[in-house]
Amino acid sequence: MRFEVKAVNARNEVVALRLEGASEEDVRALAQRKGLEVLRVVGRSLNLRLPVSRGAGFSSTLFSVELLALLEAGLNPVEALQGLLERQRGAEAQRVLASIVASLREGATLSRALGRFPEHFPELYLATIRASERTGDLKEALARYIAYQEEVDKVRKKVLAASIYPAILLVIGTLVLAFLLFYVVPRFASVYDGLSVKLPFFSRTLLFIGTWVQGHAWVVFAAVAGALAAISALLSNKPVRARLWLQLWRLPVIGENMKTYQLARLYRTLAMLLRAGVPIVQAAEMVDGLLAPHLQASLAAARARIAEGQPVSAAFTEAGLATAIGTRMLGVGERGGGMGEMMERLAKFHDGESTRFVETFTRVFEPVLMAAIGIAVGLVVVFMYMPIFELAGSLQ
Repeated sequence: MRFEVKAVNARNEVVALRLEGASEEDVRALAQRKGLEVLRVVGRSLNLRLPVSRGAGFSSTLFSVELLALLEAGLNPVEALQGLLERQRGAEAQRVLASIVASLREGATLSRALGRFPEHFPELYLATIRASERTGDLKEALARYIAYQEEVDKVRKKVLAASIYPAILLVIGTLVLAFLLFYVVPRFASVYDGLSVKLPFFSRTLLFIGTWVQGHAWVVFAAVAGALAAISALLSNKPVRARLWLQLWRLPVIGENMKTYQLARLYRTLAMLLRAGVPIVQAAEMVDGLLAPHLQASLAAARARIAEGQPVSAAFTEAGLATAIGTRMLGVGERGGGMGEMMERLAKFHDGESTRFVETFTRVFEPVLMAAIGIAVGLVVVFMYMPIFELAGSLQ
């Protein structure tokens, strides 16, 4: 049986590898014989149990904020963590903190103690802490990670806030149309049944649809539920989702801005790792999972060029991971020796571009969506009342 193993090697680096074994215990023993400290072992066989979110009840960002506050108050790491443990009420947080404190009292480093919980502390976090252990500046590392997380959350919240109003409009418009088709149109149809006037084609079509929908409500609901389930199943399929994302990337304006957003994430994460003292090649390898699949290949090519001695600005430009402005700014960072700071500035520049695009797109999309919903509702109402208008005209 094959197992996915995440472990810490002799150089305090988190590594992922695949091992064969009869059981999880055999794989752990094999990894330990290789000089690895096992963090997690996951079997590749079919698992029919419901997934449990072990990350619930614990926030690494909140943990970092509280730990930094206690360290700045003069406590050492063990005292600070013990204080956090004593004031925690959540079972998961108590479990994590108790294990970390116990590991530190046994002589383990903080990065290794945190590495026992990869579901809570990602590799980027561990790399920052591991780098601070070499420099002895844990407070600076925590502050750097908190600032990084705040910037990431800020961009995400802007995108989410911009999408709330269109989503509300779409839901309300759908509910209004459903109310008209399920309730109002069938009643108009019953009124028109007693009239001997010939209805216009669009009115007859609308009334037929409304009557049919009312008479087959369960069929409609089942069809809608089935369509939603099919869409959900397709979106949960990784190959299908990857193809859909690739089609979005190919759209002229949207694809360019999606790439800009991805580059901002790349530069900000690299900036945090570089300022923490992580070498550029290792940092580029660690941020690989943040990018879209087709950009991961570009990052791998850039990483290979950097390992061969090529400048970062040239490697990123040839791999398509730098705009014209990005190439110039990275070149300035290389000449000035402040690549981490320059990447942080470049990330903010690209974040500004993404924010402006989202605001512009929202200003254009919201009126278009409102007009589309208004036209749809208006057509339904007009088609319902058209026979009445014609009947009134004939009476005159």
